[in-house]
Amino acid sequence: MNSSICRNIGVIGLGSMGYGIAVSALQGGHRVWGGDVNPEPAARFRDEGGQPGTPADNAQDLDAVAVVVLNAAQTETVLFGDDGIVARLRPGAVVLACATVPPAFARDMAARCDAVGIHYLDAPISGGSIKAASGQLSIMAAGTPEAFAAARPLLDSIAETVFELGDTAGAGSAMKAVNQLLAGVHIATMAEALTFGMTQGVAPDKFVEVISKCAGTSWMLENRAPHIVAGDYTPHSAVNIWPKDLGIVLDIAKSAQFSAPITATALQQFVAAAGMGHGREDDAAVAKVYARNAGLTLPGEDS
Repeated sequence: MNSSICRNIGVIGLGSMGYGIAVSALQGGHRVWGGDVNPEPAARFRDEGGQPGTPADNAQDLDAVAVVVLNAAQTETVLFGDDGIVARLRPGAVVLACATVPPAFARDMAARCDAVGIHYLDAPISGGSIKAASGQLSIMAAGTPEAFAAARPLLDSIAETVFELGDTAGAGSAMKAVNQLLAGVHIATMAEALTFGMTQGVAPDKFVEVISKCAGTSWMLENRAPHIVAGDYTPHSAVNIWPKDLGIVLDIAKSAQFSAPITATALQQFVAAAGMGHGREDDAAVAKVYARNAGLTLPGEDS
């Protein structure tokens, strides 16, 4: 969705999701500054129409800044580290915090932003890099009415659906944890089912053709299994994401005295994949754990 209101937007973190958000904001008619510790995507974004300079250098002019980094530690560093952007923003600006983080962390960040007159929207994202680039993300958001109002022009440009989950930060991150539990388990289960099928003579391409039309399908199966069929593990979402995200889920579960054994098992498969050297590959590469253990050869691999 495009907004008719032009705003000054900063996007910090130009990985696959952040870059897509920056592009969608630009296509929505906003002036957008992109920043990343890696200079290459920042330079590429400027070549595609982004503003010169970094979000930090232009913070006083920003209406909103989306922080699309890996985890809580990076989010805190971006916001309140030695060169933190919050201290540079003008009062009334809004931070969209998009990383998967514990709900308690989101509440702490919101309180610290509020203390200096900055709005904070707990706004984890879902949809993958393709939807990020097309402005069709789903955003699980929580924050004050003022935070939502300040963020609305940006949200309209980058999201197809914004779930408004309350006026207290943390609710968005709680919902994202629920989503990540399912998404991570579904990827691991897809890999288990696909390789199990191979032991019974079911070819991976036939697995996708049939199961994607049957009750056993999932969004993750339909999205990730074709990567295995193609033997293409170019990362859209990397294996390394899941030890972090499922680790957050299990930390939350522990604090709630809730047993999550299926999540724990899925986590171990992603840890094993990373240990095999596949951490930077697409998360469908978790199938390589099953294939190795069963002596199977996946598409695109030497037999």
